[in-house]
Amino acid sequence: MDLDLIDRKIIAALQADATLSIAQIADRVGLSQTPCWKRIQKLEQAGVILGRVALVAPEQVGFGLTVFVEIEASDHSPDWRRDFASSVGAMPEVMDIHRMAGDVDYLLRVAVADMAAYDRFYKKLTDTVPLKNVTSHFAMERIKATTAYPIDTLHR
Repeated sequence: MDLDLIDRKIIAALQADATLSIAQIADRVGLSQTPCWKRIQKLEQAGVILGRVALVAPEQVGFGLTVFVEIEASDHSPDWRRDFASSVGAMPEVMDIHRMAGDVDYLLRVAVADMAAYDRFYKKLTDTVPLKNVTSHFAMERIKATTAYPIDTLHR
């Protein structure tokens, strides 16, 4: 989808605060409410806007430990990849799954309460599909976390 400046301003506004009313967004991007609402609907239908959610402080809801898990696959067949994506994607602790280039095949971001919860997750992960290697990196501090992409709202 070709995004014009108004579309990008709408996206930036919603990334900053998805609770804004249509009137507030329209005012920020220089449109009246109806055309603004139609653009938002078009962006949603096109899959540009995937959803509108509340961002939560993980430690405030019992997820004080973030773990980055590197996985080396024991198999690279389509069946293994499908089983891996299905099994690991269904685990609620897994926040992100990325297929990587380089020495590591997959990188997971996992959120758990504590080390004991991670140990339970690790056992469940390694029992799910055959893996060659699993390396865990424990985050000590979250310095920056954002879901907002740096949308250019200044240039056409």
